[in-house]
Amino acid sequence: MNTGGGDFLGTAMTGDNATAVQLPREALVPAAEVQAPPGLDNLPVRPATFVGRARELERLDTALSSGGQAVIQAVHGLGGIGKSTLAAHWAATRPHGHALVRWISADGPAAVQQGLADLATALQPALAKALTAEALAERAAQWLATHTGWLIVLDNVNDPADITGLLARARDGRFLITSRLATAWTNATTVLRLDILDPDESLDLFTRITTDQHPGRDLDGAADLCEELGHLPLAIEQAAAYLAQNPLTTPRAYLALLAEYPAAMYRNGAATTPAERTIARIWNITLGRIIELQPAAADLLRTLAWYAPDHIPTTLTGPADPPTQNAALGLLTAYSMITPDPATGTLSIHRLVPPPARTPDPEPDDPHRTLHHVAQAREQATANLRTALPNTWDTPATWPTWRTLLPHIDAFADRATHETDTATTADILNRTGNFLDNQGQHARAIRHLQRALANRTRVLGEDHPSTLTSRNNLAYAYQSAGNLSRAIPLYEQTITDMVRVLGEDHPSTLTSRNNLAGAYESAGNLSRAIPLYEQTLTDRTRVLGEDHPDTLTSRNNLAGAYQSAGNLSRAIPLYEQTLTDRTRVLGEDHPSTLTSRNNLASAYRAARRLLEAIAMYQRTLQDMVRVLGDNHPDTRTTRNNLASALEKRAVDGPKLW
Repeated sequence: MNTGGGDFLGTAMTGDNATAVQLPREALVPAAEVQAPPGLDNLPVRPATFVGRARELERLDTALSSGGQAVIQAVHGLGGIGKSTLAAHWAATRPHGHALVRWISADGPAAVQQGLADLATALQPALAKALTAEALAERAAQWLATHTGWLIVLDNVNDPADITGLLARARDGRFLITSRLATAWTNATTVLRLDILDPDESLDLFTRITTDQHPGRDLDGAADLCEELGHLPLAIEQAAAYLAQNPLTTPRAYLALLAEYPAAMYRNGAATTPAERTIARIWNITLGRIIELQPAAADLLRTLAWYAPDHIPTTLTGPADPPTQNAALGLLTAYSMITPDPATGTLSIHRLVPPPARTPDPEPDDPHRTLHHVAQAREQATANLRTALPNTWDTPATWPTWRTLLPHIDAFADRATHETDTATTADILNRTGNFLDNQGQHARAIRHLQRALANRTRVLGEDHPSTLTSRNNLAYAYQSAGNLSRAIPLYEQTITDMVRVLGEDHPSTLTSRNNLAGAYESAGNLSRAIPLYEQTLTDRTRVLGEDHPDTLTSRNNLAGAYQSAGNLSRAIPLYEQTLTDRTRVLGEDHPSTLTSRNNLASAYRAARRLLEAIAMYQRTLQDMVRVLGDNHPDTRTTRNNLASALEKRAVDGPKLW
């Protein structure tokens, strides 16, 4: 043993072969007696620009300023939301006196051990060459357990189990944790959810970075770009740095690049942007971790990427069995990739998660967004939509479901290309177009129906029954929109082809003939409309039966044509009989029954039977508001008809009563 005042005090024997390891004097000093010299803080360099987060900083002030007991504060949120930035800013701008402040990367057990080993080395440099990393980490844990007031930032914790032992031992200091995980924290942990920036804050961050070297530059589209990026700080910084490096590119132009080249733009930043600090890289890391834990959750995330980001119903999260589905949703929630809303039974996904998730990335280091993955997710999103769709679009009971699904159908249609549309896609678009037309949203209906027809023609062929149905439906939407110059020729050609392919008496052929008669009537061509209505009614009665809803529709429409021709003596009895039969067959509240009542009231009004007309209008309007809603096109029509009848009574009343 060397006792002559040298650096080493003794020798320890380790292992079966008695390997000699000389220990420095510091190793024999109890950890409790080791004092932290000044200057050991190792906080990362903070971003030059920090905006907002006043509420969150105040929460950290409150939580981490209490003394005398262990404080464990976790900040969780989506990747790129600014958790590490917030922690670094708070730690660097708050006074800590003489307390030790250390930053430890904690994305795995090895990283935690290395961070603690570095702390032990900082406290006692002579231990670095004498002890293993494991022994150094243990030395640091002993030091934390026997000292007070320190602040340890555990950054980017992937698994709370990696730090559980440390938190349990070191009870007299402060831990500030950042993590994507929202759950699995101990009861002793105070949790703070970090959300996106407010719109004004994200615009401020973007503006400061882009104008730092080029004040007064064109910022047209900056607010729109921040919104498109979901007010996510990392995405804002990446885009702003790119524009700062490319002063001739405007925010509006960047938006266009983002739309046309999403994979490249999310992967690439400015020359000064580290590769690991890009949106694509952040998502890749998160998705990789999720796949390790549950591949089904990653599949679900890629599927959700095809829908609108907010209010996604759980009916679109299939097809897994309930236990697997619940586990996947729970994991995505834990990683802040989705936000459930129990009150509505829906979930939301940050608007910046979907673009990378549904964009193939050719980079070899990203195995999670291949062409196969993207195509598989698109097909699953299509199947989920079709399964969730109601079978009818003209039944009021189904309308709440339709309205819930509409934003996601529109988003899917925008994000999928015509070339990747399938027969299932066409079915979704065709049904959606019919619903929108029923609701009076003709322009949107036409867009969906045109795409459905183009797809069915390409996939199924011109003479396929579904293609012919799409042509009829598109013609009907043109007619509803008042575009008779496009509706009539399309009907005429469709009927010709239906007769050839399906036959004269096929129900679809009869429907198109009824619709063509309606188009002739709308065009004022009653000489063609009435005979076609009459023949169609005869054929529908023969083929479908007197009480079939389509037969009743033909009777209602023929009565309307008689009324248009001024032949009220034929119109009113036919309306009355049709109303009686519709009430019996369909029920009092069926939309077709309500339509018949409105039409009969109109015939009474035309016959100057105002008392009967007004009473029927009033009852019909009341029922339409209850059944169809206040803003349905049929409700608005009946309201206008009632107002017109009341006005006529006010003017002509003395002559009539």
